[in-house]
Amino acid sequence: MERIRVNASRAYDVVIGSGILESIGAEMSSLIKGKRCVIIADDITNSIYGERVKRSICDAGFSVESFVFPHGEESKSAETFVDILEFLAEAKLNRADSIVALGGGVVGDITGFAAASFLRGIKFVQIPTTLLAAVDSSVGGKTAINLTAGKNLAGAFYQPSLVLCDTDIMRDLPEKIFADGMAEVIKYGAIRSTKVLALIKDGAHKNLDEIIAECVKIKRDVVSEDEFDTGLRQLLNFGHTPAHAIEKLSRYEISHGSAVAVGMCIMARAAEKLGMCDVGIYDEIKALCREFSLPTEVSYTAEELFSFAMSDKKRSAGYVTLVVPKVRGESVLHKVPEDEMKKFFALGTEV
Repeated sequence: MERIRVNASRAYDVVIGSGILESIGAEMSSLIKGKRCVIIADDITNSIYGERVKRSICDAGFSVESFVFPHGEESKSAETFVDILEFLAEAKLNRADSIVALGGGVVGDITGFAAASFLRGIKFVQIPTTLLAAVDSSVGGKTAINLTAGKNLAGAFYQPSLVLCDTDIMRDLPEKIFADGMAEVIKYGAIRSTKVLALIKDGAHKNLDEIIAECVKIKRDVVSEDEFDTGLRQLLNFGHTPAHAIEKLSRYEISHGSAVAVGMCIMARAAEKLGMCDVGIYDEIKALCREFSLPTEVSYTAEELFSFAMSDKKRSAGYVTLVVPKVRGESVLHKVPEDEMKKFFALGTEV
């Protein structure tokens, strides 16, 4: 078991290890004074892990209720968000009490936003059940819901009190869900870590605990320096500007991980054509994505991607900050006018 300390506006531990799901109650009892807790999960994660988590929390002396919503990106909505708040109010939670996010990125994002909003902020715990959530969305305090105009357009920066990652859950994931998480792992390698790239090539399943820990440490270091996403933290968006456009164009039929894989390939291909990165960076990212059967291109045009990317929250005063690979294991921020982004998309989608 490894315990990684994240120092942000609220300091907290990320606990990573095999078979630690049943210890959630004991972990929470040392952090949270209130004795009422609501577990928030989607229907799939609740059916698999809900009773185990509830039992552990109850055994630690908490009174526990559960709120369950349908799985899928379409549930990351204002309607579900308000339903959660109403449930928390009916459960009569106070500021000493807590909520638990049991699930992947959708569950973690909407639960975190509810925690930030209810009573102007109550404690919450992240229990990621996907590799993508374990290495990325459960850590760092970004919480959000989607609006009709785009993804993650309403939310708050709000840190959890604890993240507990049971790696046995990650090893049991369906191949496609595991691959979605590996897209984010590849991202971490591309932006900041040749070690992560080496661990992937040596065997992702074999090195899973170490891979998750390395990714969390990278995110910890970035968040500690730039919690509110005004500078360095934007490196974590590598591939995400085209990815969010791809998700929206596909009406979320293309998963986040698959969209990020394509987005990274678009940005690396464009950067290589423009002479902004070493030759071979694009080929390595593409090969790593294909190793996990992740897509590396889509049929959408550069014009379509540009049009949908214009609703992305990363725009500022007519400029967009793109993340561009430079050398193996290192990426840089590149601020461009909005019309330059279209050029990147055009170069990145040309075969």
